[in-house]
Amino acid sequence: MTGKDKDQNASKAPDLALAVLNAIQNPVILVDAAGLIAFANWEAESFFGASANYLPRWGSTSLPGPRATSLPRHNVSTFIPFGSPLLTLIEQVRERKAPVSEYRVDLSSPRLGAEKLVDIYVAPVTTEPGSVVVVIQERSMADKIDRQLTHRGAARSVTGLASMLAHEIKNPLSGIRGAAQLLETAVTDEDRALTRLICEETDRIVSLVDRMEVFSDERPVDRVPLNIHAVLDHVKAVAKAGFGRNIRISELYDPSLPPVYANRDQLVQVFLNLIKNAAEAIGDRPDGEIQLTTAYRPGIRLSVAGTREKISLPLEFCVHDNGPGVPADLLPHLFDPFITTKTNGSGLGLALVAKIIGGHGGIVECDSQGNRTTFRVLMPASRGVSEDDDFPKTKGQI
Repeated sequence: MTGKDKDQNASKAPDLALAVLNAIQNPVILVDAAGLIAFANWEAESFFGASANYLPRWGSTSLPGPRATSLPRHNVSTFIPFGSPLLTLIEQVRERKAPVSEYRVDLSSPRLGAEKLVDIYVAPVTTEPGSVVVVIQERSMADKIDRQLTHRGAARSVTGLASMLAHEIKNPLSGIRGAAQLLETAVTDEDRALTRLICEETDRIVSLVDRMEVFSDERPVDRVPLNIHAVLDHVKAVAKAGFGRNIRISELYDPSLPPVYANRDQLVQVFLNLIKNAAEAIGDRPDGEIQLTTAYRPGIRLSVAGTREKISLPLEFCVHDNGPGVPADLLPHLFDPFITTKTNGSGLGLALVAKIIGGHGGIVECDSQGNRTTFRVLMPASRGVSEDDDFPKTKGQI
């Protein structure tokens, strides 16, 4: 390598370093010896809700290269709540001159949002005494995955319960109903109302057991590459012909979305459940609206147990409604069996949704703030479609 080549490579190094840091999907900041933020990558700007005017992308004169600027720098304490463990971790790393990790650190504040539970890695910069690098990993997705595994475990419990109920309850109930029908022909009009009540209640219990039996169906299903928009259009047509006829249902689709590898009938069941839930939440509100959205969101990958493989979940399908919202105390348990906000609900619809989506290797979650509730389904693309394929990505906010 000639001296000229070395000079060219050296001049490209700052640009390459900047590109690498901005490609990292976690917030990364450099805090100098004075406690000022000397550098922040793009993810950090998004996380802290500040532009480059507050968080310089290449704003420290201690960083090499022509991109060094004189942008104003701010103390790290400006962006995190008073007394945050992050400040203590930074001081520990400066004293020990060794990296420190801390898990489940609460950075919640009005600036950062109501819930900011993160994992933090802080390491010293050996070439810059007193400076440290802070890498932040948001726990929201990890916690959602943990909750999804809990929902699957709960669904397996319902599976065993449903099998038992099918044998131990449905057969005696059919005998009780038959006996009540025979009694109905031989009793007075006043007592006939009681025999009808017996029949109605046995029918209700049998219907509940039938719904639970869906959980015990572990047969493999046929999956093919599907156009999710065709599925959603079908579900919308069914809803408009029945329970959603008086509710406005709009769409905001990403037309470039790749196929989803799934079973069509099960996806129809999932989105019928979600749209029916939204319609029941809206009720008779004259301004009630349900919005169906799709988007391509690269960056979410799940490790497969026992292998080095990682599954990507870039496909996002959402059902939004402007109903009264979900009570905060119910949100963490919304996909558990028998959890419902309805007076006459069985609490099995969303549990079934979680079971079906989990069986497809996906995740379902719910966000509810004020009069805005969103059920979000994240799923893998069809086999043979890579996250790095050149699909136009959805730009707008949903």
